[in-house]
Amino acid sequence: MCYVYILECADKSLYTGWTLNLDSRLKTHNEGKASKYTRSRLPVRLVYFETYDNRIEAQKREWQIKQLSRKQKLNLIKG
Repeated sequence: MCYVYILECADKSLYTGWTLNLDSRLKTHNEGKASKYTRSRLPVRLVYFETYDNRIEAQKREWQIKQLSRKQKLNLIKG
């Protein structure tokens, strides 16, 4: 199982990524070890995720979400 996720950072910015283990990745982000972007914007909280059967699908979806505007991402989060 693969996950595409959106985090809300302490400065209210949004970060999108993908992972095989959502709980572990969120912990790693909050420890400041996952990405340069989130490291300076801690703490982060999970606001959205989707599941996929393989990493290729997850990575494609991650790219699609990263192309969205902030407003579009917020609408996605709201459902």
